[in-house]
Amino acid sequence: MTATANPLALVTGGARRIGAEICRTLHRAGYDLLIHYRSSADEAQALADELNTQRSQSATLLQADLNDMRAVEQLTINLRNQQQTPSLLINNASSFYPTPLNGSTQQQWDDLINSNLRAAYFLTANLSDALKRNNGAVINIVDIHAQRGLPDYPIYSIAKAGLEMMTRTLAKELAPEARINGVSPGPILWPEAAAALSDEAQQKVLDKTLLERSGTPQDIADAVLFLAGANFVTGQVLAVDGGRSLHS
Repeated sequence: MTATANPLALVTGGARRIGAEICRTLHRAGYDLLIHYRSSADEAQALADELNTQRSQSATLLQADLNDMRAVEQLTINLRNQQQTPSLLINNASSFYPTPLNGSTQQQWDDLINSNLRAAYFLTANLSDALKRNNGAVINIVDIHAQRGLPDYPIYSIAKAGLEMMTRTLAKELAPEARINGVSPGPILWPEAAAALSDEAQQKVLDKTLLERSGTPQDIADAVLFLAGANFVTGQVLAVDGGRSLHS
């Protein structure tokens, strides 16, 4: 596949939730999309079909388990072989679940560190030459709990803190040709499965949010789009949290 006439964005974890909204927003702004997914094949295909109906051949799917370093390497090899050179990388893929200190395991450590930090680092490293050639950008989806650890989620918080430091450190490595920034969501979408919160717990979060409400995936997507075009901004992490991180 030859290079597209439109700028090309790779969004990891792009099939659903915040990732899907980022894809839709970038697509409306004129980007073609490489939509990465791990296991959400049906959602990924539905999103690609939606975007390709709006603009033919504008969305392509990429399946990979980013916890597997061989898969990370193969993904970037495939992009080079197909002459697909993203000018924008959105490191959005993430795992999130509680790991109380006394019951945490190495498997949980590996899963959360790899999905939230290691994959983002090596994708950025492997694509850095293309990003520099295209004067491109990387945007990492961090978390306000990178700054203030979330109780019972120590490994997740550590991983996101690493991603925030990666943002600031790799901004120096990619400069001056390419930029790297981050977006730190606050209460946007409530977590699912093992991390799900009761109505009471959700309300406690909102009570500590200055705007007294949750945000939307569109709020995060808008911040991503802003940073994608903010040509004199690098090494910054923007909190999109309704003031949650300011609460004592």
